Amino acid sequence: MALHQVKIFSVFERFWHWSQMLLIVILLITGFGLHGFHNLLSFETAVTWHTGAALALLLLWAFSIFWLFTTRTWRHFIPTITGLWGVLRYYAYGIFKGERHPYRKAYWRKHNPLQALAYLMLKIVLFPAIWISGLAYLFYFAWRDLPDAPAWLEGVALVHTAAAFAILTFVFIHVYMLTTGHSFREHVMPMVTGFDEVDLTSEEEAYLRKDEPEQIR
Repeated sequence: MALHQVKIFSVFERFWHWSQMLLIVILLITGFGLHGFHNLLSFETAVTWHTGAALALLLLWAFSIFWLFTTRTWRHFIPTITGLWGVLRYYAYGIFKGERHPYRKAYWRKHNPLQALAYLMLKIVLFPAIWISGLAYLFYFAWRDLPDAPAWLEGVALVHTAAAFAILTFVFIHVYMLTTGHSFREHVMPMVTGFDEVDLTSEEEAYLRKDEPEQIR
């Protein structure tokens, strides 16, 4: 294999990433305002922005799910045991010893085993938890007459808040990871330009140069 600059993030992936980041930041700021952690916004404004950002994010997620399955890009998020221990060891110990990251990106495998596992859990556990609890809270008027509805609403609020704190933790870890290994700029630029350094087999390189020359530098 040889290292090449390859376009592995499409325009939609980059739009999805940065739009999702902006909407999640808005949701976290307004959500914490609604819980009384700050007074940057009035309660009414926070509710309006929170609801608007949540609906926009749901729409974005719907498009992204459709895109993942129609382009078969979902394969990048399937975790594998192969190499997982090496990556875990690196982040727990090796990174502090200046060791080289054990995983090299491949054209058909953008994420290392730990990243794939983390992103998969985000998509199938945390995001559904925040969607379902948020929608249940938003449409409380439709089920408030059910038995023990106020008690259920309290549980819904706890799940929504817990999922929000879990997503905030993921955001902090994600940003921290950008400061490790290569420079912060080198970590961020692939999600700006779409190009990143990956290992290519001779067959993959020949395919890209012949059929998709704009994908390789």
